[in-house]
Amino acid sequence: MSTFTTADGTEIFYKDWGTGRPVVFSHGWPLNADAWDGQLRLVAENGFRGIAHDRRGHGRSGQPWQGNDMDTYADDLAQLLDELDIRDAVLVGHSTGGGEVARYIGRHGTTRVSKAVLLSAVPPLMLRTEANPDGLPISAFDDIRAGVAANRSQFYQDLTDPFYGFNRPGAAVSKGMRDAFWLWSMQVGLKGAYDCVKQFSETDFTEDLKRFDIPTLVLHGDDDQIVPIVAAGPKSAELIKDATLKVYPGSPHGLYGDHEQEFNADLLAFVSS
Repeated sequence: MSTFTTADGTEIFYKDWGTGRPVVFSHGWPLNADAWDGQLRLVAENGFRGIAHDRRGHGRSGQPWQGNDMDTYADDLAQLLDELDIRDAVLVGHSTGGGEVARYIGRHGTTRVSKAVLLSAVPPLMLRTEANPDGLPISAFDDIRAGVAANRSQFYQDLTDPFYGFNRPGAAVSKGMRDAFWLWSMQVGLKGAYDCVKQFSETDFTEDLKRFDIPTLVLHGDDDQIVPIVAAGPKSAELIKDATLKVYPGSPHGLYGDHEQEFNADLLAFVSS
């Protein structure tokens, strides 16, 4: 397996497929790099270099007690790009991974990056506050923490319904997709999974988004039950200087079926332009 060791001694697993301009993917919670396999294959087969890592605490990466915070996630991504000497990269972040991409640019700038894609991403801020009345109440995230702590296996199985929109009338429910989501999720250490909830829900990425100085594609489904669009994609697009917003009518949070195929086409067109 391909790994590197971060400054604090945590081993990070990554995939590196193909050659050409690098497209670097950051995954959502509570998944790992495997969730991007379809897109890694897509870009690698079309003349690009696809790279995706397992966030610390997730998948095949180390499970440290400390460092499960957004700043460190971003610094780990920076060390990956340094390790591979990545330049002219397109950064792609889904959900929590979109927060990771935003914080990376906020902390490290765009010297190694030329474009970004934020898909159903958590910025600018998920939590409801006086300044962010469209966010979700803290009780929603307390419920997630309680579910993870009490019976994470059952919680992850149940989470597939709103994640992929399987709870909507007429949805084509896939047992295989449920099984894959559960398998990826169960590879997350309990400490890392629990800590990450605070990071994706309470981190304010407003100032990070203002530091974007590259073309950015912001994509969001308007039936996203995990990161509701009202406090997310359109607000991020307003804060980013050179952003293009696309809303997917009726699409859920997770990539599956027609939604995934439409995203794949948009991704390939954007990285190729």
